Amino acid sequence: MLSDAIPLVIDLPNPLEWSRLGEHLPYEWVEAALVANDKATIRSRRLPAQQVVWLVIALAIYRHRSVKDIVDSLDLALPELADRCITSSATTQARQRLGSEPLEWLFHKSSRQWIAHDEAHYLFKGLHLLAMDGTTLRLADSPDNREHFGSQIYPNNKVASYPQARGVTLMMMETQLIRDARFGRYDISETTHAHSLLESIPDDSLTVFDRGFLSAQLLCNLVNHGTNRHFLVPAKSNTKWTLILGTDDDGIVEMIVSPAARKKDPALPETWRVRAVRTPDDGSGKQRYLLTSLMDSKKFKAVDLIACYLRRWRIETSYRELKQSMMGSELTLRSMTVSGTEQEIWGAMIAYNLIRVEIAKAALEAKCEPTSISFTTALMTIQNELMMTGPATAQGRIPEMLKRLRGRLVLELKAQRPGRKFDRVVKAVAQRYTEKRLSRKP
Repeated sequence: MLSDAIPLVIDLPNPLEWSRLGEHLPYEWVEAALVANDKATIRSRRLPAQQVVWLVIALAIYRHRSVKDIVDSLDLALPELADRCITSSATTQARQRLGSEPLEWLFHKSSRQWIAHDEAHYLFKGLHLLAMDGTTLRLADSPDNREHFGSQIYPNNKVASYPQARGVTLMMMETQLIRDARFGRYDISETTHAHSLLESIPDDSLTVFDRGFLSAQLLCNLVNHGTNRHFLVPAKSNTKWTLILGTDDDGIVEMIVSPAARKKDPALPETWRVRAVRTPDDGSGKQRYLLTSLMDSKKFKAVDLIACYLRRWRIETSYRELKQSMMGSELTLRSMTVSGTEQEIWGAMIAYNLIRVEIAKAALEAKCEPTSISFTTALMTIQNELMMTGPATAQGRIPEMLKRLRGRLVLELKAQRPGRKFDRVVKAVAQRYTEKRLSRKP
C-alpha cells in the first residue's frame, strides 16, 4: 500500500497514470485547460486541480448528492496515509482555486472535438444542421448572485424568488450536442448573446431559429460573414414583405430593413430578400411562413424545410434534460458565489455533452437515431455504474467507464409513441404552493 500511495502524492503529473482518462476527456486536455489559465497544481494536494475538474463535472451528474459524498464515493481525492477523509471546506477551497476559466476552456475544446467525430453522419443535403435558442437558469439565492446576475421583475415592484442567468446555446440538431453557449446577466437579451455566437456557426450549415431571433442584422451577418451559411426562422404575425418571384406558398420576397436596425449597423442594406415558405394549415385559420436564405427550391424543397423546423423542438428537450433531468428535484444550482456559479454552468455543459456523446456513439453502433435512446435512462445508468465502480477504479477513469456503458444504453430504446393530437406548446408548470415574492429594493 505504501509503494502505491507514495507515487500518487509525490509524482502527481505522471502521464502514464493520467493517460487512463479515456478517449473523451484525455489528460492532455485537462492539463492544457489548467496551464492556459495558470491553474496547474504545483504543490501536492489531496485534491489537485486535475481532480477538481472532474469533481465539478461530477457535481452536475450527481446534483442530488453532497459534494463530500461525491468525492468519497467516486474516490476523487488522492490517497493519504494519515487520513483518507477530506473535509467540506477543502473541496470548497479547491473549487475556488480552480475558478471557472479552465472549465470554459475545456468545454469549448471538448465540444469541437466530439462534434467533429460524427458530424459527417448527420448532414442535411450537405449542410450541418444546427439550432439556436435561449433559456434561463435558476441560481442559488445569495446577495452575490442577485447583484451580479439579477432576476425577473414583476409588476408592483416585485422580483423573482431566485436570481437567474440568461443564456443562448448553439446545438447540433441530430446529436443534440451543444456546440457553443453564452451565459450572463438576466437583463442581457438573447439577441445580444446570439450575435456573439455567430462566429461559432460553421460554414456549409443551416441554423434554425425561433421567431424571437428574426432580425435583419443577426441573419444578414450570419449569411454574409461565412461561406454557405444559411438560416431558417418563422415569420412573425406582423412581418411584411413584397413578393418578387414565385407563389404565395413558396416564393422569393423582399423586406425593408428598419431605420433603427440600419442605425445600429450602417452596413445593412435598405432591403433584403429571403425565401418564404407557407406551412400547412394547423386549423387556426392563420397563415404561417418560414423564412430562409436557401433560395434553391428544387434542391431544398418546402416539405424538407418544414421538417427541419419541426426538429427545432429538440433544443427545447435538451433544456429540459439539462435543467430538470440532471437537476433532479433541486430547484437551483449549488453555488452561492458568482465564480462558483459560472464554474458550475460550464461543468454542467461538459457533463451534458459527455452523456450525449455516449448516446451518439451507442446509436451509431446500434444503427439507430440518437433520439431513439432515452437521455434519462442514459443518465441513470451512468449514475449507478459510476457510484458502484468508482472506489474500485483509478482516479480519472470516468469517461473510460462511460464507453463501456454504450451497450447498455441501446437495450432500452424509446418506445414508439402515437402521433400528437395537439400542437406542442410550452405551458406554465402548475405550482403546488404559493410562490414567494420579494420586493425590489428602492
